[in-house]
Amino acid sequence: MNETALKVLNKINSFGYEAYLVGGYPRDLYIGRTTADFDICTNATPKILKDIFGNSIMPLEQYGSVTIIVNDLRFEITTFRKDIKYINNRKPIEIEYIDNLSDDLKRRDFTINTMCIDGNGRLIDLLNAKTDINDKIIRTVGDADKKISEDSLRILRAVRFATILDFKLDDELLNAIKKNKHLLKSLSYNRKKEELDKIFSSNNVEKGIELLHELELEDDLDISDLSKLNTTTYLIGIWAQLDCLDKYNFTKVEKDSIIKINELLDKNVLDYNNLYKYGLYISTIVSEIKGIDKKIVNERYNSLTIYNKDEINISAEEICKLLNKKPAKFLKTIFDDIENKLVNKLLVNEKECLKDYILENYS
Repeated sequence: MNETALKVLNKINSFGYEAYLVGGYPRDLYIGRTTADFDICTNATPKILKDIFGNSIMPLEQYGSVTIIVNDLRFEITTFRKDIKYINNRKPIEIEYIDNLSDDLKRRDFTINTMCIDGNGRLIDLLNAKTDINDKIIRTVGDADKKISEDSLRILRAVRFATILDFKLDDELLNAIKKNKHLLKSLSYNRKKEELDKIFSSNNVEKGIELLHELELEDDLDISDLSKLNTTTYLIGIWAQLDCLDKYNFTKVEKDSIIKINELLDKNVLDYNNLYKYGLYISTIVSEIKGIDKKIVNERYNSLTIYNKDEINISAEEICKLLNKKPAKFLKTIFDDIENKLVNKLLVNEKECLKDYILENYS
């Protein structure tokens, strides 16, 4: 049990308010998983929480939530509430503060996320979370169709939890997802990517991909046919196969990597020129996708004579002196030629050998 989390609960309690760890931390503690997912629910309002924690607080008052940092741990604290009205099948735009833990838990997505821990470290289970955790079932709190239609992100959250925890989706939830999956079209690509990143990064990624395909979510997520995807331990290697570069918001580094991976997928990854051009990182990802032993790729890459042009063991000044010429475009021609010969092991990267080659071919 995390001592800092208990101290935060007890500090809220000391002002006369209820406070409980809820969601991911109690669930994972019960299962025996390590987590740093600290969510707290309380009957203290954001205004009162500001008074309790002072300047350490970052408000999201429109959702009845605040964030605090204590001992380098992040705590999301939410006031007991009812979500009265949702907008765009995603966000509650009208909430009502309440003073009852049980009613607050009923607004949450899945029963497995309703377990709580109080300031004494005791587990509180008002909605039979333990039963569903023991049975390895993902079940909505209340009517599945209503829960999914209220917030379409819950579709991907359900798949994520099933993937990471290796649980099953219950039949009512499966049917609700199939009925409402079209709502994913209006969900922001940022939110979709956040959830898909977690699914694709899981050690159980094969199950996540199988479930996404079984639920026929490809079209609604704007990704290509998952049945043709080859899994890889590299997240970017999975994204590179989904043909969605023009839709999802990738960083420049991610975009460059996806472009290079797709280029190399159509080439021989073991070719010295390709290993040199694309580097070990991209080559390793492509080898995983193609089912090539990474050890072979690593050994072949490590056998390269040079890894970049700067390692060529002769300078432009030395070439000019050798040929008795002033610097000009001919230098690029010579360096390109030498670079190609070194990469393909047709030259030795020793100064005298390079001089002899230049004199023989460019005098």
